[in-house]
Amino acid sequence: MSSKSPVSWPYPAVIAHRGGGRIAPENTLAGLRCGYDHGFLMSEFDVKLSGDNVLVVLHDDTVDRTSDGSGAAAGMTFTELAQLDMGGWHSAWYAGESLPTFSQFARFILENGLLCNIEIKPCPGREAQTGAAVAQAVKQLWAKGGVAPLVSSFSQEALAAFAQQAPDVPRAFLIDSLPEDFEAILVSLGCQAINLNQKYLDESSIARIHAAGYKVCAYTVNDYRRARQLLGWGCDAIFTDELIRIPADLGVY
Repeated sequence: MSSKSPVSWPYPAVIAHRGGGRIAPENTLAGLRCGYDHGFLMSEFDVKLSGDNVLVVLHDDTVDRTSDGSGAAAGMTFTELAQLDMGGWHSAWYAGESLPTFSQFARFILENGLLCNIEIKPCPGREAQTGAAVAQAVKQLWAKGGVAPLVSSFSQEALAAFAQQAPDVPRAFLIDSLPEDFEAILVSLGCQAINLNQKYLDESSIARIHAAGYKVCAYTVNDYRRARQLLGWGCDAIFTDELIRIPADLGVY
C-alpha cells in the first residue's frame, strides 16, 4: 500500500468534454456556456500556442476539421485564427463562433465559480514552450483564487515544463492504457492522477491505481451504462460528450 498523503480532489465525477460535448462546437465559449447550462460544473478543453505565441483553445494541430479554414495552427497568428468560423461546421445555429483565447475561457470559469481540466495540447516541437506558457498563464489568471485547474497532457515534456513553473497546480498524465511503470511516470511528473482511455479500464486497474495513492479519470465515456459501471468501480471522474444522456450529477449517490 502506498504511503502517499491523501490527494486533495475537489473535482466532480462527470466532466463535460471539450466544453459542450456534442451539443455545441468543441472548444468554444458557446460550448463552455452550453455545458454550464446543462448543469456541468467542470469542463475539459485543449490549449496550444498560436504562431505568435498566444494561448488558444483548440484540439487539432490544424484548423481544418473545426473551422472554415485550413492549415497548421502553429503557422497562423492569433489575428488570422480569430477570423475563422469555428461553429459553422457543427450547425447553422453556431455559425460565426470565433476561436477563443485561453484567458477568455479562464475568465468565464472563474467568474462563474466553475472548475476545469486544461489539456496541454502542444503543436509538434513546441511541447516545453507550451507547458511553460500554460503554467505562467494559470498562475496569473488564478492568482486571486478559485479552485485550481487540473492540468493534463499526453506530452511528458509539456507536463514537466508546466510542473517546473507551477509545481502546486494539480496534474494528471494522459495516456491510452495503463503502463506497467505508471507509478514511476507519475512520480517523475509530480502528478496526482492519471487519465486513461475508458476502453482499457477495468475494476482491477482502478483498484491498482488507488492502491498506489492516485486518482483515475476515464475518457471519453459516451454510454450511460458504461458510465455507471466505471463510477461504480470507483473511477474518480469521467469525461463525456453526451451531456444530455449522461447527466452531470450521475456520480452523486
